[in-house]
Amino acid sequence: MKGKYVILTSALLVSVASFAQKDEIKAAEKAFKKGQAQEAVGILNGAEGLIANASDSEKAQYYYVKGNALLELANKKVEEDKNLSLAATSYISLIEAEKASGKAKYGAEAAKSITTIKYKLINNAIADSKVDKHAASANKLYDAYLLDKKDTLNLYYAASTYINAKDYDNALKLYTELKDMNYSGKATNYLAVNKITSENDLFATVQERDRMVKLGTHIDPTTEEIPSKRGEIYKNIALILVQNGKTAEAKEAIAAARKSNPEDTSLILTEANLYLETKDFDTYKKLITEALAANPNDADLLFNLGVVSSNAKNIADAEKYYTKALEINPKYLNAYINMAALKLEKEGSIIAEMNKLTNSDKDMKRYDVLKKQREDLFRAAIPYLQKSLELEPKNTDVAKTLLGVYSALEMTAEKKALEAKM
Repeated sequence: MKGKYVILTSALLVSVASFAQKDEIKAAEKAFKKGQAQEAVGILNGAEGLIANASDSEKAQYYYVKGNALLELANKKVEEDKNLSLAATSYISLIEAEKASGKAKYGAEAAKSITTIKYKLINNAIADSKVDKHAASANKLYDAYLLDKKDTLNLYYAASTYINAKDYDNALKLYTELKDMNYSGKATNYLAVNKITSENDLFATVQERDRMVKLGTHIDPTTEEIPSKRGEIYKNIALILVQNGKTAEAKEAIAAARKSNPEDTSLILTEANLYLETKDFDTYKKLITEALAANPNDADLLFNLGVVSSNAKNIADAEKYYTKALEINPKYLNAYINMAALKLEKEGSIIAEMNKLTNSDKDMKRYDVLKKQREDLFRAAIPYLQKSLELEPKNTDVAKTLLGVYSALEMTAEKKALEAKM
């Protein structure tokens, strides 16, 4: 008989807890409807300890109300970053609870809120990056990915932004996740210039873009091929591993990647970079030769070979690869920019020598020689800078560089003409 009373008491305790959960959720829901989002969050935070024992449907309701209240606070700019993140966490918990319960009572409505939070997080992440708040930006991008795991681009951007924040542990974790899902990021962008904004708009399909061009709202349709990002992903994994003293592990990772993706030539470059980092120049040259033999007329590959050669301070090879890339694709903007940079890079050593010269006759003669060399560099860079601006007229960095070159060469007419366009 005594045992029966014990069982009955336990049952009553569970029942009381269940009623408490429901009462707290109802009270929070009532406060939220009255516009008292902060009070609703406070009530739900107070009931958090009871939620572990709640049913899945009660958990879903709890996280739904909490997510709504937190999103409302974020919309009112009340600790926006914190409440957006907490709202994201609540909606993720809601999704998990509804999956467990097999019911999707709040699913459709929550999906709209999830989309809202996702784009708020992305926009805020972009704003953070612009003011060098890279850690905060990376966290928001990762939260955006967790809200929509189909949009793997946010995971890639989060990993890259953790690199900018010098948070290599989190970067490695996310890059490893990308590696495990065999993420490529290879895509085709369909673009056309908006007549109103004069900016390139991105379209989901070529048919959609062509329809808008036909309607007359857009002009100058272009197609942009986005190359695979696997090489970059494995490169960063390898560099972090090397930095952590795990060179052998880095080499194994890239070897495994190449075995799984034999068609991806960017991985050959990644492996070449790794051997360059470890000063194994023979293997580095062998891999560069292999990459070129596989795709001798691939402009992207040649451009990347130019970048690798430039990083290795092999300027002659870098120029050779960029020149070949431009022969294949005369509209390769980054190749023009990098060629100009190669020309101008030599200026540093000339200036350093000029600054050491005295007023002696011998040094003054040397100064004249160096001055001419410097001017020749500027003249050699001009065609590449001009072509870069022709391809991308709103590139302010290129425009400023070209203005500096015109100024140094006392090309007043050209300088004024360019200033008038800016």
